Amino acid sequence: MKIAIWHNLPSGGGKRALYDHVRGLLGRGHRIEAWCPPSADQAYLPLGDLIREHVVPLAMPGRADWDRRLRIASPMAPRLAAMEAHGRACAAAIGTGGFDLLVAHPCLFFRTSPIGRFATIPKVLYLQEPYRALYEAQPRLPWLAPPPPAHPLLSLGRLREEALHRRAFRNAQIQAGAERDNAAAFDRILVNSLFSRESVLRAYGLDAEVCYLGVDLAHFADQGRPRENMVIGLGSFTPEKNLRLAIAALALLPEPRPTLAWVGNADYGGTLAGMTALAAERGVPFAPRLAIPDAELLALLNRASAMIYAPRLEPFGLAPIEAAACGVPVVAVAEGGVRETVIDGETGLLVAHDPASVAAAVARLLADPTLARRLGAAGRARAERHWSFAAATDRIERALLRALPA
Repeated sequence: MKIAIWHNLPSGGGKRALYDHVRGLLGRGHRIEAWCPPSADQAYLPLGDLIREHVVPLAMPGRADWDRRLRIASPMAPRLAAMEAHGRACAAAIGTGGFDLLVAHPCLFFRTSPIGRFATIPKVLYLQEPYRALYEAQPRLPWLAPPPPAHPLLSLGRLREEALHRRAFRNAQIQAGAERDNAAAFDRILVNSLFSRESVLRAYGLDAEVCYLGVDLAHFADQGRPRENMVIGLGSFTPEKNLRLAIAALALLPEPRPTLAWVGNADYGGTLAGMTALAAERGVPFAPRLAIPDAELLALLNRASAMIYAPRLEPFGLAPIEAAACGVPVVAVAEGGVRETVIDGETGLLVAHDPASVAAAVARLLADPTLARRLGAAGRARAERHWSFAAATDRIERALLRALPA
């Protein structure tokens, strides 16, 4: 196949999934080119090292283009218009290249790209998740009535509150409609888990096909190093990755508590500073690592005695599979797609979302190295059976071949 790729991804698991898809399909003899806007992260796992990547301008309006005084003008319509212009330009370039199909990956601004509405060849959307802030109460659904007003009736403060709420509500309406229409424009939607398939159905009313990811088992491997009094967590420094729960759980353990080594690709809203202060307050040894190279990540995975994985409603999560491939047993909160990757009592321990449950599972693994080794070895064996790079390449290749005309 000759495949055109579009994406607007930051660093993280979504970009790793795309990079591995491209690498695997190239190894099967397929020809691939990619298109993206300048906002995509081109430094982390750069596609340009593998294929030709076209960076197409995106004139995305910013806050300076809004009403500077009240900032109540709706930015959503012009932002979507900018994405449409970008998508139209990319689709036109792809249309002249003799490609067999287009594969679009998520957009960091809107999740679904409008490029599918303009492409004239078979088109597939690999969607990691819908735009969750529109559909999940994290922290609050945008469709709910606003809290009681803080300012008296007819005051300027009250007028501003009302205007800002109306703007947010209208923005959410416009974006949700566009996201759904963009997704519906594709011939097929692929997702990373059964949980994500259900999320897409709930959000958009559209069917999707599960196409599981995998990891490079030659890269993520057990190096036979001694395991230390350390647990590892992977995920950006953001509230939804739930570092707070990991700290609260380890604070319940007796001293000497294990070190919590947390690896994140980015820090948002000062989360890292806040969690560093919380760990110090609760007496938890904390060793954060921000945007480290893969070699350092692999060394940490091979020194850790366990992984804590506790993000809220994570659609899939590569981290537990990467840990399993390195022989690390995973303590995971039983939410979202992790229930498809961690087998309770076989490759890890699934627990309730509360500090005591997480702490008890970690303590159990630290007190019983034989159990930890057994779970770690079973995790590696299951990764070899189900989550290998070759198996993931088989899955995406078959899915794309099914998208071609008979």
